[in-house]
Amino acid sequence: MAFKALVSIVSLFAALQGASAALTRRVACPDGKNTASNAACCQLFAVRDDIQQNLFHGGQCGEEAHESLRITFHDAISISPALEAKGQFGGGGADGSIAIFPEIETNFHANIGLDEIVAAQKPIIARHNLSHADFIMFAGALGASNCPGAPRLDFFLGRKDATRPAPDGLVPEPFDTLEDVFARLADASNGEFDEILTVWLLTAHTIAASDHLDETIPGTPMDSTPHIWDTQFFIETQLRGTAFPGKGGNHGEVMSPLKGEIRLQTDHLLARDSRTACEWQSFVNNQQKAQDMFAFVFHDLSMLGQNPDTLIDCSELIPQPAPVIGKAHFPAGLSNKDIEQACADTPFPTLPTDPGPKTSVPAVPLNS
Repeated sequence: MAFKALVSIVSLFAALQGASAALTRRVACPDGKNTASNAACCQLFAVRDDIQQNLFHGGQCGEEAHESLRITFHDAISISPALEAKGQFGGGGADGSIAIFPEIETNFHANIGLDEIVAAQKPIIARHNLSHADFIMFAGALGASNCPGAPRLDFFLGRKDATRPAPDGLVPEPFDTLEDVFARLADASNGEFDEILTVWLLTAHTIAASDHLDETIPGTPMDSTPHIWDTQFFIETQLRGTAFPGKGGNHGEVMSPLKGEIRLQTDHLLARDSRTACEWQSFVNNQQKAQDMFAFVFHDLSMLGQNPDTLIDCSELIPQPAPVIGKAHFPAGLSNKDIEQACADTPFPTLPTDPGPKTSVPAVPLNS
């Protein structure tokens, strides 16, 4: 009952946002071209154009867009009230610390590879009067909007930048136990991010690829459609793993069902654990849920360590993503018989299988 109430609140929140936007009086921006609901948002038009042209290669859902979304999580989740209760610094959450102290934080094991997106974003940040904390969240929401099927994510302006780096050990890793993952997320969010919301957060893996889990195969996607925000990730993580896409034997990697696709151990476990399996399966062929639940949890992630009452809603600067491309399906050569059924309450949905030879997934091009 509580879960149904939460879903209703998410839907109401989205409806109220739309109604509020329609009624808000707009102001003319100094550039003479744009208008905004708040004058403070005007500066973001130039930032948006710069990011789309010079970071996202003209608005592509490529590696830079994927990594810009990834870094939002790594920056924001680095906060620990539990450490603070022990008299230790627990990090500042969504405070831009990973970009302000990259020589420290990008060397943490969980942040391997993020030095590249920090370096790519750095010159754009330097060209604009925007905090690192705000830039990370703005670029993440904007990057997601380039992916067909994605939700339109919130962006709020006015975060305070970090004055010291976050401590190591606050970002979950793919080889962690589920108990450790749940405990870490609950600590960071003061108990809000439970097992169910953990699944919601991982919707982002629908456009994810790994460069460093297996160094021999950079750009390896986590589902067969890494440029589309769809539900294939939730389908394919429940297929029986048969091989490694590269050399195998990497800490935190398990076998995947498709050539060219990589699977994280934590994703594999979440899809099969009794606490999360039914929620995981509920995303299959449910595009609206894949949008709404991530939009809800991204909003709360972006507020960690910040005072929401001091921030300005500039979500109107995030474009409406294009509709999803294609329909939920089994990759060619696979079907329901290849599913490792884990939800005890509901059978796995019946889906069509793509025709042709067994699917092979190409890598996401680097610097795309």
